[in-house]
Amino acid sequence: MWLALMCVGAHAWAGQVAGTVMQLSGPLMVKKADGKVKLLAIKSEVEQGDTLLTEKETYALIKLIDNSEITLKPNTSFVIEQFSYTAEQPDGDHAIFSLLKGGLRSVTGLLGKRNKERFEMKTPAATIGIRGTTFIAEYIGPSTPALSTPVVSAPASSTPRAPGLYVQVLDGLIHVTNPSGTSNFSADQFGYTPNFRQPPVVLPTNPGMKFAPPPVFNSSMPPTASSTTPGKSNNVDCEVR
Repeated sequence: MWLALMCVGAHAWAGQVAGTVMQLSGPLMVKKADGKVKLLAIKSEVEQGDTLLTEKETYALIKLIDNSEITLKPNTSFVIEQFSYTAEQPDGDHAIFSLLKGGLRSVTGLLGKRNKERFEMKTPAATIGIRGTTFIAEYIGPSTPALSTPVVSAPASSTPRAPGLYVQVLDGLIHVTNPSGTSNFSADQFGYTPNFRQPPVVLPTNPGMKFAPPPVFNSSMPPTASSTTPGKSNNVDCEVR
């Protein structure tokens, strides 16, 4: 009975609109909660339960219904586990995401400003919480060729980095937590943890994190490259089986 109730709850969450694709620089795929894979376009809607997958040249800007923003880097796998926001119902706020691999930039919206404790960004190495924040997170999996220890004293370069979670705070404050400990990071700080068995630590310099979406991603103007796309473009034209 417990398993049946959990399945019903999961399906209840899945399918609710969480946001809209605002900018793209290449292909963006979504794996739905039912296993179907689709190609998204600008103005496509994303839902709870979706796993978003960017290609090697793709940056993707997702604007969520509370006006927060998630910008995905190339080669990223990102899950919208739960996202619920209603202006008149703060008790219903939920924001739970999973960064499985790759990187992103997160800009806090209305949900995070009024219920920051209900925001979670899970990764294989730690969970990120916010305090009204703009931050960048990157997770490098253990199968990625890397050095045995992170490069913390050299400037950003092409030197491979050790597997683990890297964070950079642009504004505000985040806390990074795993079973080994919790660390707070403020604006202009970098952090790192390799896995759940080691606590997050502050890095003295940029360990090699780069985030360079096309300039149009930083503009508040609506996209023009696909401005002729009809308003119903969230009905996806292509489905991959």
